[in-house]
Amino acid sequence: MTAPFQSGTPPASQTRPTHLPTHTFHGLAPGPKLLVLGAVHGNEVCGAKAITQLLQDIHNGQLSIERGTVTFVPITNPMAHQLKQRTGERNLNRNMAPSAIPQDFEDRIANVLCPLLEAHEVLLDLHSFHTGGAPFVMIGPQNNSGPLEPFSQAEAEMQLALCTGAPRIVEGWLDTYARGVSRRAAAPVAAGSTRAQTLVTNPNYGVGTTEYMRSRGGYGVTLECGQHDDPQAVQVARRAIEQTLALLKMVTLPVEAMPAEREILRLVDVTDRGHAGDSFAREWRSFDPVKAGEIIGTRHSGAEVKAPHDGFVVFPNPRAEPGQEWFYMAQRRA
Repeated sequence: MTAPFQSGTPPASQTRPTHLPTHTFHGLAPGPKLLVLGAVHGNEVCGAKAITQLLQDIHNGQLSIERGTVTFVPITNPMAHQLKQRTGERNLNRNMAPSAIPQDFEDRIANVLCPLLEAHEVLLDLHSFHTGGAPFVMIGPQNNSGPLEPFSQAEAEMQLALCTGAPRIVEGWLDTYARGVSRRAAAPVAAGSTRAQTLVTNPNYGVGTTEYMRSRGGYGVTLECGQHDDPQAVQVARRAIEQTLALLKMVTLPVEAMPAEREILRLVDVTDRGHAGDSFAREWRSFDPVKAGEIIGTRHSGAEVKAPHDGFVVFPNPRAEPGQEWFYMAQRRA
Protein backbone atom coordinates (compact mmCIF):
# COMPACT_ATOMS: atom_id res chain seq x y z
CA MET A 1 0.00 0.00 0.00
CA THR A 2 1.35 3.42 -0.96
CA ALA A 3 2.03 5.77 1.94
CA PRO A 4 -0.47 8.62 2.17
CA PHE A 5 0.49 11.84 0.45
CA GLN A 6 1.95 14.53 2.69
CA SER A 7 1.08 18.05 1.58
CA GLY A 8 3.58 20.86 1.81
CA THR A 9 5.77 23.10 -0.28
CA PRO A 10 8.96 21.54 -1.67
CA PRO A 11 12.23 23.30 -0.84
CA ALA A 12 13.31 26.10 -3.14
CA SER A 13 16.15 23.93 -4.43
CA GLN A 14 13.72 21.36 -5.86
CA THR A 15 13.79 20.99 -9.63
CA ARG A 16 10.80 21.15 -11.97
CA PRO A 17 8.29 18.41 -11.04
CA THR A 18 8.54 15.33 -13.25
CA HIS A 19 5.44 13.35 -12.27
CA LEU A 20 1.85 13.69 -11.04
CA PRO A 21 1.01 11.71 -7.85
CA THR A 22 -2.44 10.09 -7.82
CA HIS A 23 -4.13 7.77 -5.32
CA THR A 24 -6.74 5.25 -6.55
CA PHE A 25 -8.97 2.96 -4.50
CA HIS A 26 -11.14 0.21 -5.97
CA GLY A 27 -14.15 -0.98 -4.01
CA LEU A 28 -14.84 -4.70 -4.24
CA ALA A 29 -18.40 -4.05 -5.45
CA PRO A 30 -19.18 -2.38 -8.79
CA GLY A 31 -20.02 1.29 -8.77
CA PRO A 32 -19.26 4.70 -10.28
CA LYS A 33 -15.85 6.14 -11.07
CA LEU A 34 -15.13 9.37 -9.19
CA LEU A 35 -12.18 11.75 -9.64
CA VAL A 36 -11.38 14.33 -6.92
CA LEU A 37 -8.91 17.11 -7.73
CA GLY A 38 -7.10 19.56 -5.47
CA ALA A 39 -4.74 22.45 -6.25
CA VAL A 40 -5.50 22.75 -9.95
CA HIS A 41 -4.38 26.28 -9.10
CA GLY A 42 -1.25 26.00 -6.97
CA ASN A 43 -2.15 28.53 -4.28
CA GLU A 44 -5.62 27.03 -3.71
CA VAL A 45 -4.63 24.42 -1.15
CA CYS A 46 -7.84 23.65 0.78
CA GLY A 47 -8.61 20.71 -1.52
CA ALA A 48 -5.10 19.30 -1.19
CA LYS A 49 -5.32 19.48 2.61
CA ALA A 50 -8.78 17.90 2.72
CA ILE A 51 -7.72 15.09 0.38
CA THR A 52 -4.65 14.43 2.54
CA GLN A 53 -6.90 14.07 5.59
CA LEU A 54 -9.21 11.64 3.75
CA LEU A 55 -6.28 9.58 2.48
CA GLN A 56 -5.06 9.23 6.05
CA ASP A 57 -8.53 8.11 7.15
CA ILE A 58 -8.65 5.50 4.39
CA HIS A 59 -5.21 4.14 5.22
CA ASN A 60 -6.12 4.02 8.93
CA GLY A 61 -9.34 2.13 8.21
CA GLN A 62 -11.60 4.95 9.41
CA LEU A 63 -13.15 5.28 5.94
CA SER A 64 -13.68 2.40 3.53
CA ILE A 65 -14.28 2.62 -0.21
CA GLU A 66 -16.83 -0.17 -0.75
CA ARG A 67 -18.14 0.38 -4.28
CA GLY A 68 -16.71 1.72 -7.50
CA THR A 69 -13.42 3.50 -8.02
CA VAL A 70 -12.20 6.81 -6.62
CA THR A 71 -9.00 8.58 -7.63
CA PHE A 72 -7.64 11.47 -5.58
CA VAL A 73 -5.14 13.97 -7.01
CA PRO A 74 -4.12 16.19 -4.06
CA ILE A 75 -1.92 18.57 -6.09
CA THR A 76 -2.94 18.67 -9.73
CA ASN A 77 -0.47 21.42 -10.69
CA PRO A 78 2.74 20.61 -8.75
CA MET A 79 4.78 23.39 -10.37
CA ALA A 80 2.29 26.11 -9.41
CA HIS A 81 2.04 24.61 -5.92
CA GLN A 82 5.83 24.56 -5.59
CA LEU A 83 5.90 28.23 -6.60
CA LYS A 84 3.03 29.03 -4.18
CA GLN A 85 1.11 30.75 -6.93
CA ARG A 86 -1.96 30.25 -9.12
CA THR A 87 -0.13 29.07 -12.23
CA GLY A 88 3.13 27.48 -13.28
CA GLU A 89 3.72 28.57 -16.86
CA ARG A 90 0.04 29.16 -17.66
CA ASN A 91 -3.44 28.54 -16.23
CA LEU A 92 -3.99 24.78 -16.16
CA ASN A 93 -7.77 25.22 -15.88
CA ARG A 94 -8.05 26.85 -19.30
CA ASN A 95 -7.45 25.35 -22.76
CA MET A 96 -7.76 21.87 -21.25
CA ALA A 97 -6.85 19.43 -24.03
CA PRO A 98 -4.13 16.93 -24.92
CA SER A 99 -1.15 18.40 -26.80
CA ALA A 100 0.76 16.48 -29.45
CA ILE A 101 3.60 18.98 -29.06
CA PRO A 102 3.51 20.34 -25.47
CA GLN A 103 4.53 23.99 -25.20
CA ASP A 104 4.68 24.38 -21.43
CA PHE A 105 4.44 22.55 -18.11
CA GLU A 106 0.64 22.74 -18.01
CA ASP A 107 0.42 21.13 -21.46
CA ARG A 108 2.41 18.19 -20.06
CA ILE A 109 0.12 17.94 -17.03
CA ALA A 110 -2.93 18.05 -19.32
CA ASN A 111 -1.51 15.13 -21.30
CA VAL A 112 -1.73 13.09 -18.09
CA LEU A 113 -4.88 14.68 -16.67
CA CYS A 114 -7.10 14.43 -19.77
CA PRO A 115 -6.86 10.61 -20.00
CA LEU A 116 -7.50 10.49 -16.24
CA LEU A 117 -10.68 12.54 -16.69
CA GLU A 118 -11.77 10.29 -19.55
CA ALA A 119 -11.29 7.20 -17.35
CA HIS A 120 -13.78 8.51 -14.76
CA GLU A 121 -17.47 9.41 -14.82
CA VAL A 122 -17.88 12.04 -12.07
CA LEU A 123 -15.59 14.94 -11.11
CA LEU A 124 -15.33 17.00 -7.92
CA ASP A 125 -12.81 19.83 -8.45
CA LEU A 126 -11.92 21.75 -5.26
CA HIS A 127 -10.88 25.41 -5.47
CA SER A 128 -10.77 28.61 -3.40
CA PHE A 129 -10.87 32.32 -4.27
CA HIS A 130 -8.91 35.56 -3.77
CA THR A 131 -11.31 37.72 -1.81
CA GLY A 132 -13.78 37.03 0.99
CA GLY A 133 -17.22 35.49 0.60
CA ALA A 134 -19.26 32.34 1.14
CA PRO A 135 -18.54 29.06 -0.67
CA PHE A 136 -20.31 28.41 -3.97
CA VAL A 137 -20.47 25.64 -6.53
CA MET A 138 -20.30 25.97 -10.31
CA ILE A 139 -22.35 23.76 -12.63
CA GLY A 140 -22.57 23.34 -16.38
CA PRO A 141 -25.44 24.01 -18.78
CA GLN A 142 -28.97 22.67 -18.85
CA ASN A 143 -29.44 19.60 -21.05
CA ASN A 144 -29.01 20.66 -24.67
CA SER A 145 -27.73 19.54 -28.06
CA GLY A 146 -26.20 22.87 -29.06
CA PRO A 147 -22.71 23.37 -30.51
CA LEU A 148 -21.01 25.02 -27.51
CA GLU A 149 -21.45 22.50 -24.67
CA PRO A 150 -23.97 19.72 -25.46
CA PHE A 151 -24.98 17.93 -22.27
CA SER A 152 -27.46 15.32 -21.03
CA GLN A 153 -26.72 14.87 -17.30
CA ALA A 154 -27.90 18.15 -15.79
CA GLU A 155 -30.09 16.44 -13.17
CA ALA A 156 -27.25 14.27 -11.83
CA GLU A 157 -24.92 17.26 -11.85
CA MET A 158 -27.42 19.35 -9.87
CA GLN A 159 -27.68 16.60 -7.26
CA LEU A 160 -23.89 16.59 -6.99
CA ALA A 161 -23.86 20.39 -6.61
CA LEU A 162 -26.51 20.27 -3.89
CA CYS A 163 -24.71 17.58 -1.91
CA THR A 164 -21.64 19.83 -1.53
CA GLY A 165 -23.69 22.01 0.82
CA ALA A 166 -22.69 25.28 -0.88
CA PRO A 167 -25.44 27.89 -0.37
CA ARG A 168 -25.07 29.33 -3.86
CA ILE A 169 -24.98 27.68 -7.31
CA VAL A 170 -23.47 29.47 -10.32
CA GLU A 171 -23.97 28.59 -13.99
CA GLY A 172 -23.17 30.11 -17.37
CA TRP A 173 -19.38 29.66 -17.34
CA LEU A 174 -18.59 28.55 -20.87
CA ASP A 175 -20.88 30.84 -22.86
CA THR A 176 -19.66 33.82 -20.80
CA TYR A 177 -16.10 32.80 -21.66
CA ALA A 178 -17.03 32.53 -25.32
CA ARG A 179 -18.18 36.16 -25.33
CA GLY A 180 -14.95 37.23 -23.62
CA VAL A 181 -12.86 35.34 -26.16
CA SER A 182 -14.76 36.98 -29.03
CA ARG A 183 -13.98 40.44 -27.63
CA ARG A 184 -10.31 39.61 -27.13
CA ALA A 185 -10.02 38.16 -30.63
CA ALA A 186 -11.49 41.35 -32.10
CA ALA A 187 -9.06 43.61 -30.19
CA PRO A 188 -5.77 44.75 -31.77
CA VAL A 189 -2.90 42.36 -31.04
CA ALA A 190 -0.03 44.03 -29.21
CA ALA A 191 3.47 43.70 -30.58
CA GLY A 192 5.46 40.97 -28.90
CA SER A 193 2.33 39.18 -27.61
CA THR A 194 3.05 36.42 -25.14
CA ARG A 195 1.79 32.85 -25.34
CA ALA A 196 -0.67 33.73 -22.54
CA GLN A 197 -2.16 36.48 -24.70
CA THR A 198 -2.46 34.04 -27.59
CA LEU A 199 -4.20 31.47 -25.40
CA VAL A 200 -6.89 33.85 -24.12
CA THR A 201 -8.10 34.40 -27.69
CA ASN A 202 -8.34 30.66 -28.38
CA PRO A 203 -11.97 29.45 -28.71
CA ASN A 204 -11.02 26.56 -26.39
CA TYR A 205 -9.95 29.01 -23.66
CA GLY A 206 -12.96 28.43 -21.42
CA VAL A 207 -12.52 24.66 -21.29
CA GLY A 208 -11.23 23.48 -17.91
CA THR A 209 -11.57 20.27 -15.95
CA THR A 210 -15.36 20.13 -15.69
CA GLU A 211 -15.94 21.22 -19.29
CA TYR A 212 -13.51 18.56 -20.52
CA MET A 213 -15.26 15.95 -18.34
CA ARG A 214 -18.65 16.86 -19.84
CA SER A 215 -17.23 16.71 -23.35
CA ARG A 216 -16.25 13.09 -22.69
CA GLY A 217 -19.66 12.00 -21.44
CA GLY A 218 -19.23 12.56 -17.71
CA TYR A 219 -20.36 15.31 -15.36
CA GLY A 220 -18.79 17.32 -12.57
CA VAL A 221 -18.78 20.46 -10.47
CA THR A 222 -16.24 23.02 -9.32
CA LEU A 223 -16.60 23.81 -5.63
CA GLU A 224 -15.17 27.15 -4.52
CA CYS A 225 -14.64 26.37 -0.84
CA GLY A 226 -13.91 29.87 0.48
CA GLN A 227 -11.11 32.41 0.61
CA HIS A 228 -7.60 30.98 0.07
CA ASP A 229 -6.43 31.39 3.67
CA ASP A 230 -9.71 30.61 5.45
CA PRO A 231 -9.15 27.46 7.57
CA GLN A 232 -12.86 26.67 7.24
CA ALA A 233 -12.33 26.12 3.50
CA VAL A 234 -10.57 22.83 4.31
CA GLN A 235 -13.61 21.64 6.25
CA VAL A 236 -15.92 22.68 3.40
CA ALA A 237 -13.77 20.66 0.99
CA ARG A 238 -13.63 17.63 3.28
CA ARG A 239 -17.39 17.59 3.84
CA ALA A 240 -17.97 17.86 0.08
CA ILE A 241 -15.74 14.84 -0.61
CA GLU A 242 -17.45 12.75 2.05
CA GLN A 243 -20.92 13.73 0.89
CA THR A 244 -20.06 13.03 -2.76
CA LEU A 245 -18.85 9.55 -1.79
CA ALA A 246 -22.06 9.07 0.20
CA LEU A 247 -24.31 10.34 -2.62
CA LEU A 248 -22.68 7.88 -5.04
CA LYS A 249 -23.04 5.07 -2.45
CA MET A 250 -19.31 4.42 -2.52
CA VAL A 251 -18.99 4.53 1.29
CA THR A 252 -21.25 3.84 4.25
CA LEU A 253 -21.99 7.39 5.34
CA PRO A 254 -25.37 9.16 5.67
CA VAL A 255 -26.31 11.65 2.99
CA GLU A 256 -27.10 14.87 4.80
CA ALA A 257 -30.27 16.78 4.04
CA MET A 258 -29.81 19.03 1.02
CA PRO A 259 -30.68 22.73 1.38
CA ALA A 260 -34.37 23.41 0.86
CA GLU A 261 -33.59 26.85 -0.54
CA ARG A 262 -30.71 27.75 -2.77
CA GLU A 263 -29.70 30.77 -4.80
CA ILE A 264 -28.92 30.12 -8.44
CA LEU A 265 -27.01 32.81 -10.31
CA ARG A 266 -25.98 32.94 -13.93
CA LEU A 267 -22.73 34.49 -15.15
CA VAL A 268 -23.57 36.95 -17.92
CA ASP A 269 -20.36 38.85 -18.68
CA VAL A 270 -16.63 39.05 -18.02
CA THR A 271 -14.48 42.20 -17.92
CA ASP A 272 -10.73 41.94 -18.51
CA ARG A 273 -8.06 44.00 -16.83
CA GLY A 274 -6.51 46.14 -19.55
CA HIS A 275 -3.51 47.57 -17.68
CA ALA A 276 -1.66 47.00 -14.41
CA GLY A 277 -2.88 50.47 -13.40
CA ASP A 278 -6.55 49.46 -13.58
CA SER A 279 -7.94 49.46 -10.02
CA PHE A 280 -11.16 48.57 -8.24
CA ALA A 281 -13.29 51.26 -6.63
CA ARG A 282 -13.31 49.24 -3.41
CA GLU A 283 -12.35 45.84 -2.06
CA TRP A 284 -15.00 43.74 -3.78
CA ARG A 285 -16.04 40.29 -2.56
CA SER A 286 -17.64 37.67 -4.78
CA PHE A 287 -21.41 38.20 -4.96
CA ASP A 288 -21.39 41.75 -3.70
CA PRO A 289 -24.56 43.28 -5.23
CA VAL A 290 -24.27 46.25 -7.59
CA LYS A 291 -26.78 48.56 -9.23
CA ALA A 292 -26.74 49.55 -12.89
CA GLY A 293 -24.28 52.41 -13.34
CA GLU A 294 -22.43 51.80 -10.07
CA ILE A 295 -18.66 52.28 -10.42
CA ILE A 296 -16.78 49.00 -10.09
CA GLY A 297 -13.32 50.26 -11.01
CA THR A 298 -11.23 52.79 -12.87
CA ARG A 299 -9.02 52.19 -15.89
CA HIS A 300 -5.42 53.39 -16.01
CA SER A 301 -6.67 56.06 -18.44
CA GLY A 302 -9.10 57.38 -15.84
CA ALA A 303 -12.19 55.92 -17.51
CA GLU A 304 -14.74 54.52 -15.08
CA VAL A 305 -15.91 50.91 -15.35
CA LYS A 306 -19.59 50.78 -14.40
CA ALA A 307 -22.01 47.94 -13.84
CA PRO A 308 -24.03 47.54 -17.05
CA HIS A 309 -27.07 46.31 -15.10
CA ASP A 310 -28.19 45.29 -11.64
CA GLY A 311 -26.41 42.13 -10.55
CA PHE A 312 -23.49 40.75 -8.63
CA VAL A 313 -19.70 41.02 -8.89
CA VAL A 314 -18.10 37.55 -9.08
CA PHE A 315 -14.43 36.49 -8.98
CA PRO A 316 -13.00 40.01 -8.52
CA ASN A 317 -9.25 39.65 -8.96
CA PRO A 318 -7.27 42.79 -8.07
CA ARG A 319 -4.05 41.03 -9.16
CA ALA A 320 -5.26 39.89 -12.58
CA GLU A 321 -2.70 40.07 -15.37
CA PRO A 322 -3.45 42.65 -18.10
CA GLY A 323 -5.55 41.04 -20.82
CA GLN A 324 -7.03 38.47 -18.44
CA GLU A 325 -10.22 38.22 -16.38
CA TRP A 326 -10.66 41.09 -13.89
CA PHE A 327 -14.20 40.37 -12.70
CA TYR A 328 -17.45 38.75 -13.80
CA MET A 329 -21.04 39.93 -13.61
CA ALA A 330 -23.87 37.61 -12.61
CA GLN A 331 -27.64 37.84 -12.31
CA ARG A 332 -30.25 35.66 -10.62
CA ARG A 333 -31.55 32.89 -12.83
CA ALA A 334 -34.85 33.99 -14.33
